[in-house]
Amino acid sequence: MFDQATMKLKVDPLIMSALEEDITSEDVSTNSVMQTATMGEVDLICKEDGILCGVQVFSRVFTLLDEKTEVELYVEDGEAITKGQLIGKIRGDIRVLLSGERTALNYLQRMSGVATYTAKMVKMLEGTGIKLLDTRKTTPNNRIFEKYSVRVGGGNNHRYNLSDGVLLKDNHIGAAGGVKEAVAMAKAYAPFVRKIEVEVETFDQVKEAVEAGAHIIMLDNMSTEQLKEAIDYIDHRAEVEVSGNVTAENIARLKGLGVDYVSSGALTHSSPILDLSLKNLHAV
Repeated sequence: MFDQATMKLKVDPLIMSALEEDITSEDVSTNSVMQTATMGEVDLICKEDGILCGVQVFSRVFTLLDEKTEVELYVEDGEAITKGQLIGKIRGDIRVLLSGERTALNYLQRMSGVATYTAKMVKMLEGTGIKLLDTRKTTPNNRIFEKYSVRVGGGNNHRYNLSDGVLLKDNHIGAAGGVKEAVAMAKAYAPFVRKIEVEVETFDQVKEAVEAGAHIIMLDNMSTEQLKEAIDYIDHRAEVEVSGNVTAENIARLKGLGVDYVSSGALTHSSPILDLSLKNLHAV
């Protein structure tokens, strides 16, 4: 869960921005049919099997609109849920329940979808010792939610942002003039406590990265045979990460190769939402 400081400093402003996007002046539909405060209750229902994630954010949408709103949830983040399951109940001013519904569900469905897809891929790597990582291929201004969802699904976070670590990709290498030059520049500039990771696409670049003393070598978009050749050459002189269009459909090919990490942008850019719904709204 997000701690109190993170909620106030990082999460609340993003939720408020999402609410402001959805309500520029007023909720015309709700105010048309509900012109005075009336207490109500609505059910949160699961419509397909998956892993629940984002209950704290879901609840916060309603309490930011009205702190008196009561959110009672029967399932916690990381727990499996099934189609038809009653996940919780929300009680409060019906106008708040109606106005906050879509924003709250958008967060919960998206976060649960990422957690569900991550859990599926983690299970495929079970027993291998390979750590599944996310990437920076996240929805703008939603990275904090999507990377949290990866952890809830059993995955691991790669660097959070550009300030979080040294990763020399193809264009960095091009700008520096080569792998050897890029690694040397990073070692000279970055604090000594930072690991240096370099992305390579060919066997020649693998050799350069090893000779330059890279701590982590990312093998990008290589065939299985190319991976085997590269990993045999690296021979534990650097940690090995594999990346490049890794999905649930092809991740199994990486088992047994000696890979330390697998990074997948699909965790955050291609996971489908988990279908959840608010139903049975009624006055109480």
